[in-house]
Amino acid sequence: MANVIVTGADGSETAASAARTAAETAQAFGASLHVVSAYGPGERRTLADGVEKVIINLVEDAERTVSQTADDLRNEFPDLTITTTVAHGNPADVLVDEAEKLEARLIVVGNKRVQGPARILGSIARSVTVNASCDVYVANTRVS
Repeated sequence: MANVIVTGADGSETAASAARTAAETAQAFGASLHVVSAYGPGERRTLADGVEKVIINLVEDAERTVSQTADDLRNEFPDLTITTTVAHGNPADVLVDEAEKLEARLIVVGNKRVQGPARILGSIARSVTVNASCDVYVANTRVS
């Protein structure tokens, strides 16, 4: 296994918190960090709002998100090697696939949007822990 830690970025504060935890862990263990952002079904969506038409490029949005996350982490952890990628698919599947490609030692996910009976693990965290071929760390990203 490579000395790589994988984490995700979706632009939310909880994902940013998990990414910070991943960066702290990578730095502590002398690993590199790989940040991935997934984008959904299709490259473009057209939304109509009255007479205004908005085109959203999901690939560019994912690239912007992962780039901003990596830049923020590089500012906070200047000695850490950080790489990025974007991929089409379900976020949990993308995290697992990237970790397998890189032969990562660890995937760090957050416990985002955990409520009700599923409060132990969020859906992404649950799916990653079930399907990952490496260790998974679920970071507490709830804010008080």
